[in-house]
Amino acid sequence: MNNPTDQLKRMAVFAEVVAAGSLTAAAQRLGMTPSAVSQHLRQLEKSLGLALLHRSTRKLTLTEAGARYHVGCAAMVAAARAAESALALLRDEPEGELRLAAPIGFASLLAVALQPLRSYPKLTLRLLLDDAVIDLIEARVDIALRVGSLANSSLVARKLGSMERQLCAAPGYLAEHGWPAQPQDLLQHAWLGSGSAHTTFDTLELQGPGGAQQTVQLEGRVQATQVSALHALCLAGWGICMAVRQEDFQALADGRLVPVLPDWHMADLPVYAITQRRGEQPAKVRHALDMLGRFFAGNFQRLAVA
Repeated sequence: MNNPTDQLKRMAVFAEVVAAGSLTAAAQRLGMTPSAVSQHLRQLEKSLGLALLHRSTRKLTLTEAGARYHVGCAAMVAAARAAESALALLRDEPEGELRLAAPIGFASLLAVALQPLRSYPKLTLRLLLDDAVIDLIEARVDIALRVGSLANSSLVARKLGSMERQLCAAPGYLAEHGWPAQPQDLLQHAWLGSGSAHTTFDTLELQGPGGAQQTVQLEGRVQATQVSALHALCLAGWGICMAVRQEDFQALADGRLVPVLPDWHMADLPVYAITQRRGEQPAKVRHALDMLGRFFAGNFQRLAVA
């Protein structure tokens, strides 16, 4: 019984021989020897039980069966080439739907970072904004932006940059409850935590003057899974929180929030772009990754503290 894959290859060789007009010319196009091309033709004719070509020393001509069969073989080759061309467009120009997952606080940053994508009319963008981790495979996500340490997985991570962190509070809260002078003083204050299904504590590792280091474990008086909620609570005077977003730093710049323990710092949070696989990516993913990389490398710190 003929292998279907082998038979398709013989059909493609036959179509190329007819298009080239000779075995030698077809062999050159296909990167094969003339004898190999001739063998493919013999095997094809044997499997069909019909002669497809009249061979002479000068030229090849189609038999009646060959002429009929060639129509289908040529159509098959044309369809395969059309499929390759369609994929080439997908490789070279962004099109289709780009599904991107990110924390809610990244919305304004993405609007700037991905602005060049507007010039591709065949591309649509779907933003899945959630501070909870989204399953890339289940949600068919092309790119996910994640902040902080990453769990071990088979997914591919590309570091884009880092985000500053700064403890802050509303001036009214500090006027009422006093200013912390040392990291341990934070234990006497209301902490606005990020919240977790597994713990009610946040652990802060702080570096201070002269290389001093202190670790403080804070239990949140209020916890929220969305950083936008923490920002609103902090502005309203509920307690001390960690500034990480552009909106937080803007509030610090205009005085609605003020730095807490300004001489003590935390390590910047790394930002990663996560994709499902290594190797060649569609144009929509490649272009988006390049834009995100340029944005975080060149603009993010400036925007964060503006």
